[in-house]
Amino acid sequence: MPAKGARGGAASANKTTPSDASRIQSTQAKAGKETGKDSFPARVQGAATRNASGTPPKSSGSKAPKA
Repeated sequence: MPAKGARGGAASANKTTPSDASRIQSTQAKAGKETGKDSFPARVQGAATRNASGTPPKSSGSKAPKA
């Protein structure tokens, strides 16, 4: 049985909400941490927006290296 709080993938009931993203961004800013593009708070905000709209996440685009 997975540990409590383990990532459950797309079917997980614990999705990030816009309120969660706001709280994370606020605490990072107060601590003097980076909050700009590509920062953790920015990625969380994007996830929260996708969760709220029902849009699936973008693929990572990882490909096998060329031989």
